[in-house]
Amino acid sequence: MLAPKLLIFDVNETLLDMQPLKDSINKALENPYAFDIWFPQLLQYSLVETITGTYHDFSEIAAGVFKMTAQKLEKDFSDNEVKQILSKISELQPHEDVPQGLENLKEQGYILVALTNGKPRVALEQLEYAGLSSYFDQILSVEVVNKYKPAPETYNYVTKMFTVANSEAMLVAAHGWDITGAKRAGLRTAFVNRPGKSLYPLAESPDLNISTILELANSLNR
Repeated sequence: MLAPKLLIFDVNETLLDMQPLKDSINKALENPYAFDIWFPQLLQYSLVETITGTYHDFSEIAAGVFKMTAQKLEKDFSDNEVKQILSKISELQPHEDVPQGLENLKEQGYILVALTNGKPRVALEQLEYAGLSSYFDQILSVEVVNKYKPAPETYNYVTKMFTVANSEAMLVAAHGWDITGAKRAGLRTAFVNRPGKSLYPLAESPDLNISTILELANSLNR
């Protein structure tokens, strides 16, 4: 496979371990499955925003959906309490394989971009806290187009910024929906098979199916 010119990385779960946020949400809602209820709904309502042509930032949607989840579990929280519970999003550590994998890719000369549904400030805080920000040429939020992944405009913005064809870029993500969106936008894709993650069976297969960012670096070693 001809090596891509540009690597675009999803952030949450792909690079960062979300366990602290999971623990915070599950503890607050006193339910071991609360995070697993909340997170898919967060993605669902971000797509509602995009499909209906509106835009609220990801943090606003996250808080709103948290209140919906709390209501479902017959609990109630103030705005400040919700903000505190969700603040763990900025205190996530990278998966063990990530720093060395990114370093190897950087040494190989790849352009590395982080692309997240989250707010620009939150994305920067996350990657700085995790010690990863220096690996990236750009840290981008979908806020630049006011549409959430997997809308094609989100991926197209990045490829246009770096003046590369979509076919010369590769999205790296641990989410089947993100892989599907990028693939259908004409990008190459690498699915990171994190525990509990799976591909959408009705979509095209990714170009690479890997377990770690280190494995990605080895697969793309040029």
